[in-house]
Amino acid sequence: MAVMGGRYADGSSGKRIKPNLSMLQIINMSMGFLGIQMAFGLQNGNASRILANLGADVHELSWFWLVAPITGLIVQPIIGHMGDNTWSPLGRRKPYFLIGAVLCAIGLVLLPNAASVTQMFAANALLLAVIFLAMMDASVNIAMEPFRALVGDMLPKHQGTIGFSVQTILIGIGAVLGSYLPDWLTKLGISNEAPKGFVADNVIYSFYVGAALLIISILYTIITTREYSPQEFAEFEDGKEAEPEKSKFSDIFKDFATIPVQMKKLGIVQFFSWFALFTMWVFTTSALATHHMGLSPEDTHSKAFNDAGDLTGKLFGMYNLWAIPFAFLLTPIAKWIGKKQTHALALLCGGLGLISMYFIKDVNNLWVSMIGLGFAWASILAMPYAMLIEVIPQRKMGVYMGIFNFFIVIPQIINGLFGGPIVSGVFGKQAMDYVVVGGICMLIGAVVTMIFVKSDNETPKEIEEEIKQVHF
Repeated sequence: MAVMGGRYADGSSGKRIKPNLSMLQIINMSMGFLGIQMAFGLQNGNASRILANLGADVHELSWFWLVAPITGLIVQPIIGHMGDNTWSPLGRRKPYFLIGAVLCAIGLVLLPNAASVTQMFAANALLLAVIFLAMMDASVNIAMEPFRALVGDMLPKHQGTIGFSVQTILIGIGAVLGSYLPDWLTKLGISNEAPKGFVADNVIYSFYVGAALLIISILYTIITTREYSPQEFAEFEDGKEAEPEKSKFSDIFKDFATIPVQMKKLGIVQFFSWFALFTMWVFTTSALATHHMGLSPEDTHSKAFNDAGDLTGKLFGMYNLWAIPFAFLLTPIAKWIGKKQTHALALLCGGLGLISMYFIKDVNNLWVSMIGLGFAWASILAMPYAMLIEVIPQRKMGVYMGIFNFFIVIPQIINGLFGGPIVSGVFGKQAMDYVVVGGICMLIGAVVTMIFVKSDNETPKEIEEEIKQVHF
Protein backbone atom coordinates (compact mmCIF):
# COMPACT_ATOMS: atom_id res chain seq x y z
CA MET A 1 0.00 0.00 0.00
CA ALA A 2 1.14 3.54 -0.70
CA VAL A 3 2.00 5.29 2.53
CA MET A 4 0.03 8.51 2.89
CA GLY A 5 1.47 11.34 4.81
CA GLY A 6 3.13 14.65 4.23
CA ARG A 7 4.07 17.69 6.18
CA TYR A 8 2.87 21.20 6.57
CA ALA A 9 4.58 23.90 4.60
CA ASP A 10 5.33 25.94 7.71
CA GLY A 11 5.95 22.95 9.97
CA SER A 12 2.70 23.41 11.93
CA SER A 13 -0.61 24.03 10.17
CA GLY A 14 -2.01 25.23 6.89
CA LYS A 15 -1.24 23.87 3.45
CA ARG A 16 0.39 20.44 3.37
CA ILE A 17 3.05 19.41 0.89
CA LYS A 18 2.59 16.08 -0.84
CA PRO A 19 5.16 13.51 0.27
CA ASN A 20 7.58 11.98 -2.19
CA LEU A 21 6.58 8.47 -3.25
CA SER A 22 9.05 5.64 -3.56
CA MET A 23 9.83 4.08 -6.92
CA LEU A 24 7.85 0.97 -5.96
CA GLN A 25 4.81 3.08 -5.11
CA ILE A 26 5.05 4.92 -8.45
CA ILE A 27 5.33 1.60 -10.30
CA ASN A 28 2.34 0.16 -8.41
CA MET A 29 0.10 3.10 -9.24
CA SER A 30 1.02 2.92 -12.94
CA MET A 31 1.08 -0.86 -13.46
CA GLY A 32 -2.38 -0.86 -15.02
CA PHE A 33 -0.95 1.18 -17.88
CA LEU A 34 0.99 -1.92 -18.93
CA GLY A 35 -2.25 -3.76 -19.65
CA ILE A 36 -3.90 -0.74 -21.24
CA GLN A 37 -0.98 -0.22 -23.58
CA MET A 38 -0.84 -3.92 -24.43
CA ALA A 39 -4.42 -3.57 -25.63
CA PHE A 40 -3.49 -0.34 -27.42
CA GLY A 41 -0.48 -2.03 -29.02
CA LEU A 42 -2.60 -4.92 -30.26
CA GLN A 43 -5.06 -2.44 -31.73
CA ASN A 44 -2.42 -0.21 -33.34
CA GLY A 45 -0.55 -3.10 -34.91
CA ASN A 46 -3.57 -5.08 -36.06
CA ALA A 47 -6.67 -2.90 -36.50
CA SER A 48 -5.83 -1.90 -40.09
CA ARG A 49 -4.97 -5.49 -40.87
CA ILE A 50 -8.24 -6.78 -39.35
CA LEU A 51 -10.31 -4.21 -41.22
CA ALA A 52 -8.49 -5.03 -44.46
CA ASN A 53 -9.06 -8.75 -43.90
CA LEU A 54 -12.77 -7.98 -43.52
CA GLY A 55 -12.90 -6.04 -46.79
CA ALA A 56 -11.84 -2.44 -46.14
CA ASP A 57 -9.93 -0.67 -48.92
CA VAL A 58 -6.76 1.31 -48.16
CA HIS A 59 -8.45 4.68 -48.75
CA GLU A 60 -11.13 3.74 -46.20
CA LEU A 61 -8.79 2.76 -43.37
CA SER A 62 -8.31 6.25 -41.94
CA TRP A 63 -12.09 6.73 -41.85
CA PHE A 64 -12.54 3.61 -39.73
CA TRP A 65 -9.72 4.76 -37.45
CA LEU A 66 -11.73 7.92 -36.75
CA VAL A 67 -13.56 5.88 -34.12
CA ALA A 68 -10.59 6.16 -31.73
CA PRO A 69 -10.09 9.95 -31.65
CA ILE A 70 -13.82 10.70 -31.70
CA THR A 71 -14.45 8.53 -28.65
CA GLY A 72 -11.43 10.09 -26.94
CA LEU A 73 -12.73 13.59 -27.71
CA ILE A 74 -16.02 12.80 -26.01
CA VAL A 75 -15.01 10.41 -23.24
CA GLN A 76 -11.81 11.79 -21.71
CA PRO A 77 -13.01 15.25 -20.58
CA ILE A 78 -16.19 13.71 -19.15
CA ILE A 79 -14.28 11.00 -17.29
CA GLY A 80 -11.76 13.59 -16.07
CA HIS A 81 -14.52 15.84 -14.76
CA MET A 82 -16.30 12.91 -13.10
CA GLY A 83 -13.05 11.70 -11.56
CA ASP A 84 -12.31 15.12 -10.12
CA ASN A 85 -15.67 14.93 -8.33
CA THR A 86 -15.83 11.23 -7.44
CA TRP A 87 -15.22 10.08 -3.89
CA SER A 88 -16.01 6.38 -3.51
CA PRO A 89 -14.84 3.64 -1.14
CA LEU A 90 -12.66 2.41 -4.03
CA GLY A 91 -11.09 5.82 -4.57
CA ARG A 92 -11.21 8.81 -6.89
CA ARG A 93 -9.80 7.41 -10.12
CA LYS A 94 -9.84 3.64 -9.54
CA PRO A 95 -13.56 3.04 -10.29
CA TYR A 96 -12.93 4.22 -13.83
CA PHE A 97 -9.85 1.97 -14.20
CA LEU A 98 -11.96 -1.05 -13.38
CA ILE A 99 -14.97 -0.19 -15.56
CA GLY A 100 -12.78 0.69 -18.52
CA ALA A 101 -10.66 -2.46 -18.18
CA VAL A 102 -13.63 -4.83 -18.13
CA LEU A 103 -15.28 -3.22 -21.15
CA CYS A 104 -11.99 -3.09 -23.06
CA ALA A 105 -11.33 -6.77 -22.36
CA ILE A 106 -14.72 -7.62 -23.84
CA GLY A 107 -13.87 -5.52 -26.91
CA LEU A 108 -10.54 -7.32 -27.29
CA VAL A 109 -12.35 -10.66 -27.43
CA LEU A 110 -15.03 -9.47 -29.87
CA LEU A 111 -13.04 -7.37 -32.38
CA PRO A 112 -11.05 -10.14 -34.12
CA ASN A 113 -14.14 -12.40 -34.00
CA ALA A 114 -16.41 -9.98 -35.86
CA ALA A 115 -16.80 -12.41 -38.77
CA SER A 116 -17.88 -15.22 -36.45
CA VAL A 117 -20.33 -12.96 -34.63
CA THR A 118 -21.68 -11.92 -38.02
CA GLN A 119 -22.69 -15.48 -38.78
CA MET A 120 -24.72 -15.62 -35.57
CA PHE A 121 -26.54 -12.31 -36.03
CA ALA A 122 -26.60 -11.98 -39.84
CA ALA A 123 -24.81 -8.63 -39.68
CA ASN A 124 -22.06 -7.03 -41.75
CA ALA A 125 -18.65 -8.16 -40.44
CA LEU A 126 -16.90 -4.89 -41.26
CA LEU A 127 -19.63 -2.86 -39.56
CA LEU A 128 -19.47 -5.06 -36.46
CA ALA A 129 -15.68 -4.73 -36.37
CA VAL A 130 -16.02 -0.93 -36.37
CA ILE A 131 -18.59 -1.14 -33.54
CA PHE A 132 -16.28 -3.38 -31.50
CA LEU A 133 -13.37 -1.03 -32.26
CA ALA A 134 -15.46 1.87 -30.95
CA MET A 135 -16.21 -0.13 -27.81
CA MET A 136 -12.52 -0.81 -27.28
CA ASP A 137 -11.56 2.80 -27.84
CA ALA A 138 -14.21 4.18 -25.50
CA SER A 139 -13.14 1.69 -22.83
CA VAL A 140 -9.43 2.43 -23.23
CA ASN A 141 -10.17 6.13 -22.83
CA ILE A 142 -12.25 5.47 -19.70
CA ALA A 143 -9.27 3.64 -18.19
CA MET A 144 -6.42 5.75 -19.60
CA GLU A 145 -7.38 9.30 -18.61
CA PRO A 146 -7.59 8.56 -14.86
CA PHE A 147 -4.06 7.10 -14.94
CA ARG A 148 -2.72 10.42 -16.24
CA ALA A 149 -4.67 12.32 -13.61
CA LEU A 150 -3.50 9.92 -10.90
CA VAL A 151 0.12 11.02 -11.37
CA GLY A 152 -0.95 14.61 -10.83
CA ASP A 153 -3.06 13.58 -7.84
CA MET A 154 -0.45 11.50 -6.03
CA LEU A 155 2.93 13.04 -6.82
CA PRO A 156 4.47 16.38 -5.86
CA LYS A 157 5.17 18.40 -8.99
CA HIS A 158 8.92 17.88 -8.83
CA GLN A 159 8.31 14.12 -9.20
CA GLY A 160 6.09 14.62 -12.25
CA THR A 161 8.78 13.81 -14.82
CA ILE A 162 9.78 10.56 -13.11
CA GLY A 163 6.10 9.65 -12.64
CA PHE A 164 5.26 10.00 -16.31
CA SER A 165 8.57 8.38 -17.27
CA VAL A 166 7.64 5.29 -15.24
CA GLN A 167 4.30 5.22 -17.04
CA THR A 168 6.19 5.45 -20.33
CA ILE A 169 8.38 2.48 -19.37
CA LEU A 170 5.34 0.37 -18.50
CA ILE A 171 3.60 1.57 -21.66
CA GLY A 172 6.64 0.46 -23.64
CA ILE A 173 6.67 -3.00 -22.06
CA GLY A 174 2.95 -3.45 -22.65
CA ALA A 175 3.17 -2.24 -26.23
CA VAL A 176 6.11 -4.55 -26.98
CA LEU A 177 4.13 -7.51 -25.69
CA GLY A 178 1.06 -6.48 -27.70
CA SER A 179 3.02 -5.74 -30.86
CA TYR A 180 5.06 -8.95 -30.89
CA LEU A 181 2.37 -11.41 -29.74
CA PRO A 182 1.00 -12.26 -33.21
CA ASP A 183 4.50 -12.94 -34.54
CA TRP A 184 5.44 -15.02 -31.49
CA LEU A 185 2.31 -17.13 -31.90
CA THR A 186 3.10 -17.61 -35.59
CA LYS A 187 6.50 -19.01 -34.63
CA LEU A 188 4.73 -21.38 -32.23
CA GLY A 189 2.83 -22.82 -35.18
CA ILE A 190 -0.40 -20.82 -35.07
CA SER A 191 -1.48 -19.74 -38.56
CA ASN A 192 -1.13 -16.12 -39.67
CA GLU A 193 -3.10 -16.67 -42.87
CA ALA A 194 -6.62 -15.32 -42.95
CA PRO A 195 -9.37 -16.97 -45.02
CA LYS A 196 -11.23 -14.35 -47.03
CA GLY A 197 -13.55 -12.44 -44.73
CA PHE A 198 -11.92 -13.70 -41.53
CA VAL A 199 -9.00 -12.81 -39.25
CA ALA A 200 -5.90 -14.97 -38.78
CA ASP A 201 -5.77 -17.22 -35.70
CA ASN A 202 -2.52 -15.71 -34.42
CA VAL A 203 -4.23 -12.31 -34.16
CA ILE A 204 -7.34 -13.73 -32.48
CA TYR A 205 -5.38 -15.57 -29.78
CA SER A 206 -3.17 -12.51 -29.21
CA PHE A 207 -6.24 -10.47 -28.38
CA TYR A 208 -7.36 -13.11 -25.87
CA VAL A 209 -4.00 -12.91 -24.07
CA GLY A 210 -4.19 -9.11 -24.10
CA ALA A 211 -7.64 -9.15 -22.49
CA ALA A 212 -6.44 -11.37 -19.63
CA LEU A 213 -3.30 -9.32 -18.90
CA LEU A 214 -5.29 -6.09 -19.02
CA ILE A 215 -7.60 -7.24 -16.22
CA ILE A 216 -4.71 -8.59 -14.13
CA SER A 217 -2.62 -5.38 -14.36
CA ILE A 218 -5.56 -3.10 -13.54
CA LEU A 219 -6.46 -5.18 -10.50
CA TYR A 220 -2.82 -4.99 -9.35
CA THR A 221 -2.93 -1.18 -9.31
CA ILE A 222 -6.30 -1.14 -7.56
CA ILE A 223 -5.07 -3.50 -4.83
CA THR A 224 -1.64 -1.94 -4.21
CA THR A 225 -2.48 1.78 -4.35
CA ARG A 226 -4.57 3.89 -1.99
CA GLU A 227 -5.60 7.31 -3.20
CA TYR A 228 -5.66 10.43 -1.05
CA SER A 229 -8.92 11.17 0.76
CA PRO A 230 -10.98 14.33 0.11
CA GLN A 231 -9.69 15.73 3.41
CA GLU A 232 -6.06 15.20 2.39
CA PHE A 233 -6.67 16.88 -0.98
CA ALA A 234 -8.28 19.78 0.82
CA GLU A 235 -5.16 20.20 2.96
CA PHE A 236 -2.92 20.10 -0.13
CA GLU A 237 -5.13 22.81 -1.63
CA ASP A 238 -5.05 24.87 1.58
CA GLY A 239 -8.65 23.95 2.32
CA LYS A 240 -9.91 24.84 -1.16
CA GLU A 241 -10.66 21.37 -2.54
CA ALA A 242 -13.57 21.45 -4.98
CA GLU A 243 -16.96 20.43 -3.58
CA PRO A 244 -18.40 17.59 -5.68
CA GLU A 245 -22.04 18.53 -5.16
CA LYS A 246 -21.53 21.94 -6.78
CA SER A 247 -19.94 20.60 -9.97
CA LYS A 248 -21.86 20.21 -13.23
CA PHE A 249 -21.00 19.05 -16.74
CA SER A 250 -21.28 22.58 -18.12
CA ASP A 251 -18.17 23.38 -16.08
CA ILE A 252 -16.17 21.45 -18.70
CA PHE A 253 -16.88 24.19 -21.27
CA LYS A 254 -15.93 26.90 -18.78
CA ASP A 255 -12.70 25.09 -18.01
CA PHE A 256 -11.92 24.75 -21.72
CA ALA A 257 -12.40 28.50 -22.21
CA THR A 258 -9.87 29.30 -19.46
CA ILE A 259 -7.04 26.84 -20.13
CA PRO A 260 -3.57 28.17 -19.24
CA VAL A 261 -1.45 29.75 -21.97
CA GLN A 262 1.31 27.13 -21.59
CA MET A 263 -1.27 24.40 -22.15
CA LYS A 264 -2.33 26.02 -25.44
CA LYS A 265 1.27 26.12 -26.64
CA LEU A 266 1.83 22.51 -25.68
CA GLY A 267 -1.41 21.72 -27.51
CA ILE A 268 0.05 23.00 -30.79
CA VAL A 269 3.03 20.69 -30.32
CA GLN A 270 0.70 17.79 -29.56
CA PHE A 271 -1.27 18.50 -32.73
CA PHE A 272 1.69 17.92 -35.05
CA SER A 273 3.06 15.03 -32.98
CA TRP A 274 -0.16 13.03 -32.98
CA PHE A 275 -0.94 13.80 -36.62
CA ALA A 276 2.33 12.03 -37.37
CA LEU A 277 1.65 9.11 -35.02
CA PHE A 278 -1.81 8.54 -36.48
CA THR A 279 -0.33 8.48 -39.97
CA MET A 280 2.17 5.83 -38.91
CA TRP A 281 -0.36 3.64 -37.10
CA VAL A 282 -2.92 3.65 -39.92
CA PHE A 283 -0.74 3.36 -43.01
CA THR A 284 2.42 1.43 -42.10
CA THR A 285 1.05 -2.01 -43.05
CA SER A 286 -0.05 -0.78 -46.47
CA ALA A 287 3.19 1.23 -46.85
CA LEU A 288 5.36 -1.82 -46.21
CA ALA A 289 3.23 -4.02 -48.47
CA THR A 290 3.43 -1.66 -51.45
CA HIS A 291 6.74 0.18 -51.02
CA HIS A 292 8.94 -2.60 -49.66
CA MET A 293 7.24 -5.80 -50.82
CA GLY A 294 5.96 -4.58 -54.17
CA LEU A 295 2.36 -5.69 -53.61
CA SER A 296 -0.64 -4.14 -55.28
CA PRO A 297 -2.63 -1.76 -53.04
CA GLU A 298 -5.64 -4.02 -53.69
CA ASP A 299 -3.89 -7.07 -52.19
CA THR A 300 -5.21 -7.32 -48.63
CA HIS A 301 -5.56 -11.08 -48.14
CA SER A 302 -2.40 -12.81 -49.38
CA LYS A 303 0.22 -14.34 -47.10
CA ALA A 304 2.62 -11.60 -48.20
CA PHE A 305 0.17 -8.91 -47.03
CA ASN A 306 -0.24 -10.66 -43.68
CA ASP A 307 3.56 -10.91 -43.47
CA ALA A 308 3.57 -7.11 -43.85
CA GLY A 309 1.06 -6.99 -40.99
CA ASP A 310 3.32 -9.14 -38.82
CA LEU A 311 6.28 -6.90 -39.72
CA THR A 312 4.28 -3.82 -38.75
CA GLY A 313 3.63 -5.35 -35.36
CA LYS A 314 7.33 -6.11 -34.90
CA LEU A 315 8.38 -2.60 -35.93
CA PHE A 316 5.86 -1.05 -33.58
CA GLY A 317 7.21 -3.34 -30.89
CA MET A 318 10.72 -2.11 -31.68
CA TYR A 319 9.95 1.58 -31.24
CA ASN A 320 8.19 0.79 -27.99
CA LEU A 321 11.20 -1.27 -26.94
CA TRP A 322 13.54 1.62 -27.70
CA ALA A 323 11.22 3.93 -25.75
CA ILE A 324 11.97 2.03 -22.54
CA PRO A 325 15.67 3.01 -22.17
CA PHE A 326 14.89 6.51 -23.45
CA ALA A 327 12.25 6.84 -20.72
CA PHE A 328 14.97 6.15 -18.14
CA LEU A 329 17.08 8.90 -19.73
CA LEU A 330 14.37 11.56 -19.94
CA THR A 331 14.82 12.84 -16.39
CA PRO A 332 18.62 13.26 -16.50
CA ILE A 333 18.49 14.74 -20.01
CA ALA A 334 15.76 17.18 -18.94
CA LYS A 335 17.84 18.25 -15.94
CA TRP A 336 20.81 18.78 -18.24
CA ILE A 337 19.29 20.67 -21.18
CA GLY A 338 15.71 21.43 -20.03
CA LYS A 339 12.32 19.84 -20.60
CA LYS A 340 11.35 21.67 -23.76
CA GLN A 341 14.78 21.13 -25.34
CA THR A 342 14.54 17.42 -24.51
CA HIS A 343 11.12 17.18 -26.14
CA ALA A 344 12.20 19.11 -29.24
CA LEU A 345 15.21 16.83 -29.68
CA ALA A 346 13.03 13.74 -29.33
CA LEU A 347 10.54 14.98 -31.94
CA LEU A 348 13.40 15.78 -34.31
CA CYS A 349 14.65 12.19 -33.99
CA GLY A 350 11.14 10.83 -34.46
CA GLY A 351 10.51 12.86 -37.60
CA LEU A 352 13.79 11.73 -39.15
CA GLY A 353 12.92 8.15 -38.20
CA LEU A 354 9.62 8.23 -40.08
CA ILE A 355 11.16 9.87 -43.14
CA SER A 356 14.00 7.33 -43.20
CA MET A 357 11.51 4.49 -43.73
CA TYR A 358 11.09 5.70 -47.30
CA PHE A 359 14.80 5.45 -48.06
CA ILE A 360 15.62 2.19 -46.26
CA LYS A 361 14.74 -0.45 -48.84
CA ASP A 362 15.74 -3.57 -46.89
CA VAL A 363 13.04 -4.37 -44.34
CA ASN A 364 15.69 -5.98 -42.13
CA ASN A 365 17.20 -2.52 -41.59
CA LEU A 366 14.00 -0.70 -40.68
CA TRP A 367 14.85 -1.16 -37.00
CA VAL A 368 17.12 1.85 -37.45
CA SER A 369 14.07 4.05 -38.11
CA MET A 370 12.49 2.78 -34.93
CA ILE A 371 15.29 4.19 -32.73
CA GLY A 372 14.27 7.79 -33.42
CA LEU A 373 10.59 6.92 -33.09
CA GLY A 374 11.30 5.27 -29.75
CA PHE A 375 12.90 8.46 -28.43
CA ALA A 376 9.97 10.53 -29.72
CA TRP A 377 7.35 8.15 -28.30
CA ALA A 378 8.99 8.13 -24.87
CA SER A 379 9.01 11.91 -24.77
CA ILE A 380 5.49 12.36 -26.17
CA LEU A 381 4.13 10.17 -23.39
CA ALA A 382 5.98 12.00 -20.63
CA MET A 383 7.38 15.48 -21.27
CA PRO A 384 4.22 17.39 -22.32
CA TYR A 385 2.43 16.09 -19.21
CA ALA A 386 5.39 16.86 -16.96
CA MET A 387 5.31 20.44 -18.27
CA LEU A 388 1.51 20.57 -18.07
CA ILE A 389 1.08 19.66 -14.38
CA GLU A 390 3.25 22.64 -13.47
CA VAL A 391 0.53 25.05 -14.63
CA ILE A 392 -2.79 23.39 -13.75
CA PRO A 393 -4.42 23.34 -10.28
CA GLN A 394 -4.81 20.12 -8.32
CA ARG A 395 -8.61 20.18 -8.12
CA LYS A 396 -8.90 20.45 -11.93
CA MET A 397 -6.29 17.77 -12.70
CA GLY A 398 -8.70 15.27 -14.28
CA VAL A 399 -10.72 17.62 -16.43
CA TYR A 400 -7.64 19.47 -17.72
CA MET A 401 -5.95 16.18 -18.58
CA GLY A 402 -9.12 15.30 -20.48
CA ILE A 403 -9.23 18.66 -22.25
CA PHE A 404 -5.54 18.33 -23.11
CA ASN A 405 -6.56 15.18 -24.95
CA PHE A 406 -8.41 17.42 -27.44
CA PHE A 407 -5.03 18.39 -28.86
CA ILE A 408 -4.34 14.68 -29.39
CA VAL A 409 -7.61 13.59 -30.95
CA ILE A 410 -8.41 16.60 -33.18
CA PRO A 411 -5.33 16.04 -35.42
CA GLN A 412 -6.27 12.38 -35.64
CA ILE A 413 -9.82 13.26 -36.70
CA ILE A 414 -8.53 15.66 -39.36
CA ASN A 415 -6.03 13.06 -40.56
CA GLY A 416 -8.70 10.38 -40.50
CA LEU A 417 -11.02 12.44 -42.69
CA PHE A 418 -8.47 13.48 -45.28
CA GLY A 419 -5.60 10.99 -44.97
CA GLY A 420 -7.25 8.19 -46.96
CA PRO A 421 -8.34 10.39 -49.87
CA ILE A 422 -4.88 11.99 -49.97
CA VAL A 423 -3.16 8.60 -50.11
CA SER A 424 -5.56 7.45 -52.82
CA GLY A 425 -5.91 10.61 -54.88
CA VAL A 426 -2.55 12.35 -54.45
CA PHE A 427 -0.11 9.49 -53.86
CA GLY A 428 -1.75 6.82 -56.01
CA LYS A 429 -2.40 4.53 -53.00
CA GLN A 430 1.33 4.51 -52.17
CA ALA A 431 0.98 4.93 -48.43
CA MET A 432 4.72 5.31 -47.78
CA ASP A 433 4.63 8.78 -49.31
CA TYR A 434 2.10 9.81 -46.69
CA VAL A 435 4.23 8.31 -43.92
CA VAL A 436 6.91 10.81 -45.00
CA VAL A 437 4.34 13.60 -44.59
CA GLY A 438 3.87 12.37 -41.03
CA GLY A 439 7.61 12.64 -40.45
CA ILE A 440 7.60 16.23 -41.66
CA CYS A 441 4.77 17.03 -39.22
CA MET A 442 6.85 15.70 -36.35
CA LEU A 443 9.74 17.94 -37.40
CA ILE A 444 7.35 20.91 -37.35
CA GLY A 445 6.38 19.89 -33.80
CA ALA A 446 10.03 20.09 -32.79
CA VAL A 447 10.34 23.62 -34.21
CA VAL A 448 7.12 24.76 -32.48
CA THR A 449 8.40 23.38 -29.16
CA MET A 450 11.59 25.42 -29.35
CA ILE A 451 9.91 28.64 -30.47
CA PHE A 452 6.67 28.80 -28.50
CA VAL A 453 6.86 26.62 -25.37
CA LYS A 454 8.23 28.36 -22.27
CA SER A 455 11.62 27.38 -20.95
CA ASP A 456 12.12 25.52 -17.67
CA ASN A 457 13.76 28.56 -16.08
CA GLU A 458 10.54 30.57 -15.85
CA THR A 459 10.07 31.83 -12.32
CA PRO A 460 7.45 30.49 -9.88
CA LYS A 461 5.78 33.90 -10.07
CA GLU A 462 5.28 33.53 -13.82
CA ILE A 463 3.77 30.09 -13.32
CA GLU A 464 1.54 31.48 -10.59
CA GLU A 465 0.31 34.23 -12.90
CA GLU A 466 -0.55 31.63 -15.53
CA ILE A 467 -2.54 29.59 -13.02
CA LYS A 468 -4.48 32.73 -12.03
CA GLN A 469 -5.92 32.82 -15.55
CA VAL A 470 -8.01 29.79 -14.57
CA HIS A 471 -11.33 30.81 -12.98
CA PHE A 472 -13.41 28.58 -10.74
